This record gives sequence, C-alpha cells and structure tokens, in this order.
Amino acid sequence: MKYRLVDLLACPMCKHFPLELYVLEREEVTSRKLPGEPPLCELYCALLGKRVKELAETPPCEACIRIEISTGVLYCSSCRRWYPVIDTIPHMLPDDLREKERESELAFLERYKQSLPEKIVYEGRPHSISK
Repeated sequence: MKYRLVDLLACPMCKHFPLELYVLEREEVTSRKLPGEPPLCELYCALLGKRVKELAETPPCEACIRIEISTGVLYCSSCRRWYPVIDTIPHMLPDDLREKERESELAFLERYKQSLPEKIVYEGRPHSISK
C-alpha cells in the first residue's frame, strides 16, 4: 500500500476521513518515479500526518512514492475501528464480514501489540485483545 492511498480512503463503517496510519513494516521501491508535480495528495499527506492545506512547505512526494507499506494498521478515530494492512493490501471490510476473520485479526494484534497503540490493541473495534 502506498501512503497516497490514505488520501482516498474513509472508514467503511462511519465514513470518517482521514484515517490514522500506523506503519509496522515497509520497503523502499527505488524504481518508482514521481508521476506528476507535488503535492500528489489532494487532501491529506499520510507520510507527514497532516492535511495538505496545513503544510508549510511542499511535501516530500518524491521520497513518499518510493515507500511501499507491507504491514500496518489504518485506524478510525471516530468509531475506533482498525483495519489491518497485510502484504501491502488494506483489509477494510465491514464488521459482519470481519467476523469470519476474527481469529486471524486477533493473531495479528497479538503479533504486533508491542508496536501498536493501546487504543487499537485493547480498545479497538470490532476486535481487541484483553490486557
């Protein structure tokens, strides 16, 4: 997943924008070139964690475009839902479809609980682990 995608995503349950991004594993793809003039993101720069209109300078789009997020979490601060990014793919399913993935999502939280904020690990929806 590229940081740029966060500029397009909203929570599938409550439609909140922007989502918070927590990067757990990433890799650099040096062959990627900037496809246009910065800023590439229209509303939100996930690399800097700020709305584009709040940026005092041109965002580092050239560096950003080369980063591929292989593992992470997208978090909705409005409804407190979290969505895993696994093998570069954000898994943004509604709650009823996530029930089938409950065990694998709990295993994901257990694996990365030291790297994620408590609000996701212990209080996140629809699944969280007990302290």
